[in-house]
Amino acid sequence: MKKIYLILPILAGIMFGSGGVFVRTLIANGIDSTTLLFLRFSIAIIPIMIAIFITDKNLLKIDLKDMPLFLVCGISIVGLNLCYNESMGSIPLSLAAVLLSLAPIYVLVIAYFAFGEKITNKKLICMTLAILGCILMTGVLETSLSDLPVYGIVAGIGAGLFWAVYLMTSKKSIENGKHTFTILIYTITFISIGLLPFTNFADISNFISINPVLVVIFLLMHSTFSFALPYIFSTVSLEHVDSGIASILLSGAEPFAALIFGLIFYSEVPTLLMSCGFILTIIAMMMLSRKEKVN
Repeated sequence: MKKIYLILPILAGIMFGSGGVFVRTLIANGIDSTTLLFLRFSIAIIPIMIAIFITDKNLLKIDLKDMPLFLVCGISIVGLNLCYNESMGSIPLSLAAVLLSLAPIYVLVIAYFAFGEKITNKKLICMTLAILGCILMTGVLETSLSDLPVYGIVAGIGAGLFWAVYLMTSKKSIENGKHTFTILIYTITFISIGLLPFTNFADISNFISINPVLVVIFLLMHSTFSFALPYIFSTVSLEHVDSGIASILLSGAEPFAALIFGLIFYSEVPTLLMSCGFILTIIAMMMLSRKEKVN
């Protein structure tokens, strides 16, 4: 294993963690949720198409039987982004990222009830630690919940649930022989077309008119750094790095990056208990991401 590829999931996590800065800037400039998603996905088609042409043009080939899974992936991504944008806009970025990173726990629970997959003692301990960590992260033990929008926390939990559904659906597509790039390009293309009637192009025009060059660069950076590149880096790293190690690096880097971005741009300073909750949740997710030993 080349150590250089260990950097890719870390970079992906940092880029995912930067999303809050872009989201809050767009919302502050009058861009609504659906218009924001249209900008993110439609622009992301460009770098992902470039990645496909560099990797393998045959990745564009699909069968009609793949469409239902792509549709579920699309709905999951829309739900994920709507909920995550709402949580990032109303609660601390680090808490929003931690709530999103709980997706593996939801996968375990869904797999248990839907497919009868066993939940081991280790997994149960990790889930308990992660939930405890999130409780500490909310600051509920130090302040009133009235100081923290409940809908922001609910949206963060919803983002994790949609992320879990996407993970399970995309995994099924991969098992059917489809590449992640194939899933992404068709999913975001369908989403972009579906969002067209709900996109406020007047707001986009007004935003661009502020400073056309800088705003276009900002929009390209938003779509590329908070969506396209993280997925590309994650996919490339999985070809060279153990999936468990990649998950650990990604799940640790994203909330940490969100914490740093929140501190730098919005002066979101966590308390001691919130910091302990953050560390506890990350440790739990890292333990959960490690592969079980096989005799």
